[in-house]
Amino acid sequence: MVKWGRILTAMVTPMDQHLQVDFEKAEKLARFLVDNGSDGLVVAGTTGESPTLTHDEKVELFKTIKKAVGEIPVIAGTGSNNTSQTISFSQEAEQLGVDGLLIVNPYYNKPNQEGLYQHFRAVAESVSIPVILYNVPGRAGVNLLPETTARLAEINNIVAVKDATGNVDQAADIVDQCPKDFLVYSGDDALTLPMLAVGGYGVISVAAHVAGNKMAKMIANYLEGNVKQAAEDHGRLNRIFKAMFIDTNPVPVKAALNLLGHDVGGLRLPLINIPQSKLEIIRESLTVNNIL
Repeated sequence: MVKWGRILTAMVTPMDQHLQVDFEKAEKLARFLVDNGSDGLVVAGTTGESPTLTHDEKVELFKTIKKAVGEIPVIAGTGSNNTSQTISFSQEAEQLGVDGLLIVNPYYNKPNQEGLYQHFRAVAESVSIPVILYNVPGRAGVNLLPETTARLAEINNIVAVKDATGNVDQAADIVDQCPKDFLVYSGDDALTLPMLAVGGYGVISVAAHVAGNKMAKMIANYLEGNVKQAAEDHGRLNRIFKAMFIDTNPVPVKAALNLLGHDVGGLRLPLINIPQSKLEIIRESLTVNNIL
């Protein structure tokens, strides 16, 4: 079993006033996250605005973040809907020294289950580092089913899935059908506790940018058998979980970080900054949880 920890934070990509990647701020943010509840970092995923980052920007982010956090696991988002390009980029990321890969369902192409299996298998077999499957039907247009996940879990270096289906029942099926050392991470902050209850391992989080320590406490309470306390923790955090998805990710979390003084900048088109009405909801969620 890989030792990546329970909370992997899907990092935003800080931008300067010209919407160029601010690598110095990315370095500072990475250190802040690992000091505040994050066991590892996912770089250049959806939350990192991967669709609008260039190849070279992603490479530089992988190098910068890995150097900044040392032994803390850095998982590189190298997936795309082009298998050969995903293989090439994954091999490049491995050479840069990242600890693992996050590979998203091929989007837009809409492959069937056998196509999904062959895609993920080809990528995993092209590298020697661990791979996390990223199942996000809402963005990819296809759902990686539990039985396909179970087939893929037989491949030695496919070690986990980020389940962003919003379906706890499907997560339970994955836990049931896959080996005991195969990790199921929630891809939705609000489902972290329910996922733990059906055998999930942790969360690949957006909200941990602003509430990492509180989320770590919730998970620890659950694992220690303090289920009632964990439920109370979840109840308080739920307003933040909802606020972080009040608009398209990563629009709300970037707004929250800016409110907290981290100055991660704006967003590249086609994403735009959050409207004032929604910003006030984010502000309230942070205030209620004594974060702002």
